Amino acid sequence: MNLIDRHIFGEWLKAFALAMGVTLGLLLLEDLYDDLPDLLGFGAGPREIGRYYMLLVPSFLPTVMPLALMISILMSLGGLHRGNEINALQSCGMSLLRITRTLWAAGLALTGLLLYLNAHLVPWSVEQSRLLRENLEFANQLSERPEEEVGILQNLAFYNRKERRLWFMNSFSEYSYQGFGITISTFDKGNRETTRLMAGDGYYDDFDGYWVFHKGREITFGEDGFDPVRSLPFDKKIMPSFKEDPNLMKALEKRPKDLSFLELKRVLDKLSVGEDPRVRAYEVRYNGILANPFSALIVVGLAIPFAVSGVRVNPMIGVSKSFGLFFAYYLGSTLCTIMGEREVLASWAAAWLPIGAMFLLALWLHRKAI
Repeated sequence: MNLIDRHIFGEWLKAFALAMGVTLGLLLLEDLYDDLPDLLGFGAGPREIGRYYMLLVPSFLPTVMPLALMISILMSLGGLHRGNEINALQSCGMSLLRITRTLWAAGLALTGLLLYLNAHLVPWSVEQSRLLRENLEFANQLSERPEEEVGILQNLAFYNRKERRLWFMNSFSEYSYQGFGITISTFDKGNRETTRLMAGDGYYDDFDGYWVFHKGREITFGEDGFDPVRSLPFDKKIMPSFKEDPNLMKALEKRPKDLSFLELKRVLDKLSVGEDPRVRAYEVRYNGILANPFSALIVVGLAIPFAVSGVRVNPMIGVSKSFGLFFAYYLGSTLCTIMGEREVLASWAAAWLPIGAMFLLALWLHRKAI
């Protein structure tokens, strides 16, 4: 790295650190406004609140870093452009790509970093911060109500298409991992009900990997699927063939954006869109997380032309244009996500189409800037 590269990289790095601090602070303030009253309501003290936000901050990085990268490139190159340094370097025969090669290297490095963060640190951050919040909420509920009423999900339904079993629970406790008011119907290839198991409660034995039910009845139906031919009560019934994981069941009750990358992967490893139509939204979100790191390179491609061809007097004009492009990008991403969830677009296309469109726009802007 020569003197010119060090100078340009140093100017960018200072602006990037400042932009990271500002954008991260804004996101924290927004989250404090939304979540702090809930945490205080759960009885959390300063120590628990501080720990919660320390765990949560890494999950903001995939959103913060591309935005901070764009702002920092606009500010650093904009300053060099206003001081005629870019023109001086170009008059010496240096191309725009040669002048900005350290910024492209930074964008490539941040892309690799985001890929690593999305695969490792961000899933840990999402899961651990959610676990801490849930534990605080459960502890607060335990002080006010019986254990069986803590962490309740109402009306939990799940269909295991492979085994043709339809599950329904009146309620499921995320605290004790017990289901209450359980009905499980098994069907044959002609979609005729063959058996129905009803139980007052049940739990998943995560050591042996099967369900255990209490105080219920198992009904067997005839070939028509309507008339019961046998009905046997039980106090306790172990079902080794019932291996449905409650973590998978309750994951489908959460919004895709509330699950980590690894949780989304576990859902997609166990289920396909053909087995449960709800899986499509999770598939779109999964592909979106895979595509997100490459936005860093797109940001470099968009920001450099604005910075070196902007108005010298007011660099905020370039910043305003970049924010307009960022808004258009996220609006396009949202529309593509909706179309992907509604099967208008393939799940991979919903994630990669906005990236591809911005890449083509970046190429066009570079050709204009040269």
